[in-house]
Amino acid sequence: MKNILCLATVLFPLLSGCAAMQDCPPQETLAASPAEAQPANDYPTRDRVDYVLECVAKHGGLSYINQYACGCKIDKIAEKLSFADYEAAKTFVQMQKTPGEAGAVFRDPQQSKDLKGKLKQTETEAEKACFVQ
Repeated sequence: MKNILCLATVLFPLLSGCAAMQDCPPQETLAASPAEAQPANDYPTRDRVDYVLECVAKHGGLSYINQYACGCKIDKIAEKLSFADYEAAKTFVQMQKTPGEAGAVFRDPQQSKDLKGKLKQTETEAEKACFVQ
Protein backbone atom coordinates (compact mmCIF):
# COMPACT_ATOMS: atom_id res chain seq x y z
CA MET A 1 0.00 0.00 0.00
CA LYS A 2 2.87 2.33 0.84
CA ASN A 3 4.32 1.81 -2.64
CA ILE A 4 1.01 2.78 -4.24
CA LEU A 5 0.88 6.02 -2.25
CA CYS A 6 4.46 6.86 -3.25
CA LEU A 7 3.67 6.10 -6.88
CA ALA A 8 0.57 8.30 -6.70
CA THR A 9 2.53 11.23 -5.30
CA VAL A 10 5.06 10.90 -8.14
CA LEU A 11 2.52 10.38 -10.94
CA PHE A 12 -0.07 12.97 -9.88
CA PRO A 13 2.08 15.99 -10.77
CA LEU A 14 3.01 14.40 -14.09
CA LEU A 15 -0.56 13.51 -14.99
CA SER A 16 -1.84 16.94 -14.02
CA GLY A 17 0.73 18.61 -16.27
CA CYS A 18 2.93 20.05 -13.51
CA ALA A 19 6.60 19.13 -13.28
CA ALA A 20 6.58 19.42 -9.51
CA MET A 21 3.90 20.13 -6.95
CA GLN A 22 5.37 23.55 -6.15
CA ASP A 23 4.89 24.51 -9.83
CA CYS A 24 1.16 23.79 -9.67
CA PRO A 25 -1.29 26.61 -9.05
CA PRO A 26 -3.34 26.39 -5.87
CA GLN A 27 -6.54 24.34 -6.19
CA GLU A 28 -8.82 27.37 -5.81
CA THR A 29 -7.31 28.97 -8.94
CA LEU A 30 -8.01 25.83 -10.94
CA ALA A 31 -11.76 26.15 -10.48
CA ALA A 32 -13.38 28.38 -13.06
CA SER A 33 -15.25 31.42 -11.87
CA PRO A 34 -19.03 31.35 -12.50
CA ALA A 35 -18.63 33.79 -15.41
CA GLU A 36 -16.02 31.55 -17.05
CA ALA A 37 -17.93 28.33 -16.41
CA GLN A 38 -20.76 29.11 -18.85
CA PRO A 39 -20.39 30.20 -22.46
CA ALA A 40 -21.29 33.84 -23.04
CA ASN A 41 -24.15 33.10 -25.43
CA ASP A 42 -25.60 29.93 -23.98
CA TYR A 43 -29.18 29.71 -25.19
CA PRO A 44 -31.76 27.87 -23.06
CA THR A 45 -32.27 24.27 -24.15
CA ARG A 46 -35.95 24.85 -24.86
CA ASP A 47 -35.19 27.65 -27.33
CA ARG A 48 -32.51 25.55 -29.04
CA VAL A 49 -34.93 22.63 -29.39
CA ASP A 50 -37.71 24.89 -30.71
CA TYR A 51 -35.33 26.33 -33.31
CA VAL A 52 -34.12 22.89 -34.40
CA LEU A 53 -37.68 21.53 -34.70
CA GLU A 54 -38.82 24.54 -36.77
CA CYS A 55 -35.71 24.28 -38.94
CA VAL A 56 -36.17 20.53 -39.50
CA ALA A 57 -39.79 21.12 -40.53
CA LYS A 58 -38.72 23.82 -43.02
CA HIS A 59 -36.12 21.48 -44.55
CA GLY A 60 -38.37 18.54 -45.30
CA GLY A 61 -38.79 16.67 -42.07
CA LEU A 62 -36.81 14.70 -39.56
CA SER A 63 -33.68 13.03 -40.83
CA TYR A 64 -30.23 12.72 -39.35
CA ILE A 65 -28.80 15.21 -41.84
CA ASN A 66 -31.48 17.83 -41.18
CA GLN A 67 -31.30 17.35 -37.44
CA TYR A 68 -27.50 17.71 -37.43
CA ALA A 69 -27.49 20.70 -39.78
CA CYS A 70 -30.22 22.50 -37.84
CA GLY A 71 -28.38 21.89 -34.57
CA CYS A 72 -25.25 23.28 -36.21
CA LYS A 73 -27.22 26.28 -37.42
CA ILE A 74 -28.47 27.32 -33.97
CA ASP A 75 -24.94 26.86 -32.61
CA LYS A 76 -23.59 29.23 -35.29
CA ILE A 77 -26.31 31.75 -34.50
CA ALA A 78 -25.47 31.53 -30.77
CA GLU A 79 -21.83 32.32 -31.60
CA LYS A 80 -22.83 35.59 -33.26
CA LEU A 81 -25.91 36.81 -31.34
CA SER A 82 -26.52 37.07 -27.64
CA PHE A 83 -29.67 35.32 -26.51
CA ALA A 84 -31.26 38.68 -25.66
CA ASP A 85 -30.68 39.95 -29.22
CA TYR A 86 -31.87 36.66 -30.72
CA GLU A 87 -35.03 36.66 -28.63
CA ALA A 88 -35.80 40.31 -29.44
CA ALA A 89 -35.19 39.78 -33.16
CA LYS A 90 -37.38 36.67 -33.17
CA THR A 91 -40.15 38.60 -31.40
CA PHE A 92 -39.91 41.47 -33.90
CA VAL A 93 -40.09 39.01 -36.82
CA GLN A 94 -43.12 37.18 -35.40
CA MET A 95 -45.02 40.30 -34.33
CA GLN A 96 -44.37 42.44 -37.42
CA LYS A 97 -47.26 40.64 -39.11
CA THR A 98 -49.70 42.22 -36.66
CA PRO A 99 -51.89 44.49 -38.78
CA GLY A 100 -52.39 48.21 -38.30
CA GLU A 101 -51.07 50.44 -35.58
CA ALA A 102 -50.65 47.57 -33.13
CA GLY A 103 -48.01 46.06 -35.41
CA ALA A 104 -46.22 49.36 -35.99
CA VAL A 105 -44.46 49.03 -32.64
CA PHE A 106 -42.76 45.89 -33.99
CA ARG A 107 -42.24 47.02 -37.60
CA ASP A 108 -41.17 50.64 -37.47
CA PRO A 109 -38.48 51.19 -34.79
CA GLN A 110 -34.87 51.23 -36.00
CA GLN A 111 -33.97 48.65 -33.35
CA SER A 112 -36.49 46.29 -34.92
CA LYS A 113 -35.02 46.76 -38.38
CA ASP A 114 -31.44 46.38 -37.14
CA LEU A 115 -32.11 43.22 -35.15
CA LYS A 116 -34.18 41.60 -37.90
CA GLY A 117 -31.43 42.34 -40.41
CA LYS A 118 -28.74 40.99 -38.09
CA LEU A 119 -30.75 37.80 -37.45
CA LYS A 120 -31.40 37.29 -41.17
CA GLN A 121 -27.73 37.77 -42.03
CA THR A 122 -26.62 35.44 -39.24
CA GLU A 123 -29.12 32.77 -40.29
CA THR A 124 -27.97 33.02 -43.91
CA GLU A 125 -24.32 32.60 -42.89
CA ALA A 126 -25.22 29.68 -40.61
CA GLU A 127 -27.25 28.04 -43.39
CA LYS A 128 -24.26 28.21 -45.75
CA ALA A 129 -21.91 26.86 -43.07
CA CYS A 130 -24.10 23.97 -41.90
CA PHE A 131 -26.11 22.67 -44.85
CA VAL A 132 -24.50 20.75 -47.70
CA GLN A 133 -25.18 22.54 -50.95
